[in-house]
Order: sequence, then structure tokens, then C-alpha cells
Amino acid sequence: MRFRDWATRVMLIFLMFAALIFALFLGQATQPKNNTAASNPDSTDWSQYPKVEFQAAKILGEKSKNLPIIAVNKNKIVSKYKTTAAFAKYKPKFTSAVVHPSNYGERYTQDTNGLPLNNQAIIVIHETTNSASSAINFFQTPHDDENVQASYHAIISLDGIVIYLVPPEKRAFGAANSIFVGANGAETVQTNPTLAPSVNNFAYHVSLETPPDAWGDNQIPNHSGYTQLQYNSLAWLIAQSQVPEDRITTHRAVDRSGQRADPKSFDFERFLNILRTFRQLTPVNTAKKP
Repeated sequence: MRFRDWATRVMLIFLMFAALIFALFLGQATQPKNNTAASNPDSTDWSQYPKVEFQAAKILGEKSKNLPIIAVNKNKIVSKYKTTAAFAKYKPKFTSAVVHPSNYGERYTQDTNGLPLNNQAIIVIHETTNSASSAINFFQTPHDDENVQASYHAIISLDGIVIYLVPPEKRAFGAANSIFVGANGAETVQTNPTLAPSVNNFAYHVSLETPPDAWGDNQIPNHSGYTQLQYNSLAWLIAQSQVPEDRITTHRAVDRSGQRADPKSFDFERFLNILRTFRQLTPVNTAKKP
């Protein structure tokens, strides 16, 4: 074979490879990018505390559903919480952090015996027992042991920042063996036959960051307390809900393990006074116009 023929064939092969590489590159460049996690607006839909009851979500694996906490009866006047000018004036910073899926779950519509669930929502106030970042790090760590899994829906940092964690329509693992005692009597739900019943299925768990003087010491009965910004942001968060005051409680009150006493040094009256300036019950006329 003459050198010219050999060189021509080599050149043709090179051009074929070059064309193939260019075609592959062009195809990759024209494919639509999958940026759903970054651009999907639904990913931040839960970043504001819901104004509705997260009463009975679908059974595990199905899409969750929110139901109103106050029934709207036709041709009647009912009351509904509305936020105030004081609420609108207070504008806390807020952010969010992703929690590992092993540390939260779906809200159930039936318990382990197949009985339907219709509990109204409660709000359970906690404290972190350590820094907020330490708690978030724990929630972001995978946990196979169901006795270790834990999470909150939100944390209020020492400087009043609201850190959204588990979406409100999901079931955060904020309380283990627990019962809420209210106007309807004792309420608890068992969703796992191997674990004690708890309030998690109908609870929204929000935690205050523990002050540094009590970090890592669960045995002390009290500590220096929470900042004014924490009380303000906690009230701001809860003011956006329709959960009544008599269904706002603490981890200490619902715990039945005898091991939880949080939030320590929490001034409930101080919190309620701020909450009452951030929202008010307002009559709503649902009667049909003639």
C-alpha cells in the first residue's frame, strides 16, 4: 500500500471518530437538565407553618392530606384565628435543613388495629438539650434502629431563627412513649406494634435551642432560660396555625417514659401572652347569602 493511500485512510478514520465525538457532545448539550430539587417551588411549600390542621394523612406510601381544624358548618358563625398587625410587624429570619428519611415518616389514617384516626392537631414544645446544629446533625444521620430515630418539625435557635426541618404534613419522631390529655380525654396512637403508642401522628413538634449553660446536661432541673427572640419566633410560628391554646403542650406534659422534662425553664404564660398579640379569634359567618 502506498503511503498516500495509507495516510488517506488514517485521515478518514480520524474524521469519523471526530464526528462521532462531536455528535455525542452535541446530544448531551441539548438534553434538558434535571434540576427539579433546586428549582421545584413545591420543595418550599412547607416552609411556612400551615394554617390548616394536619389531622389525618394518608396511610404510609400514599400522598398526605391536610384537613381544617375548625369545622365550617353551613349557615353558622364559627371562629377562626387570624394574625394581627403585631404578627405582620415581626419578621424573623428562617431557613431549612434536610432530615434523613429514616428519621421521619407519613401520618397514618388508621392505627395498628385498623381503627380510623381523627385526632385534631396538637403542638408539642421541646428543647434540643444541646446546640441546634448538634440536633440537626443527628437528624441528618441515618438511623436503622427505630428506638433511636428522632426529629422535630422545626427548631428555634437562640437568636430567633426558625429552622424548618420535617414538612408539617409528615410525622416527625419527636416523642416516643407519650399521651396528650385534653378536653377529649387521653389521646395517643400506636402506629408500630413493636413500639409504645405516641402523639406523633397528630403532633407538630417544635424545639427551642437549649442555652449553652445546659448543653449536654440532661439531669439539671432548670437553666438560664430562653431568649426573647426565641419566645417571639415561637409565637410567630404557632400564630400561623389554627391549633387552639388548649392543644399546645410540652414534651414534659405528654411524656410517659419518665425521662423527658423539656422544655426546662419555659415560661408558658410569657409565651401565651405573645401568641395572643400575634393572633386573635375572629368570627366567620358561613351562612349562605340569599
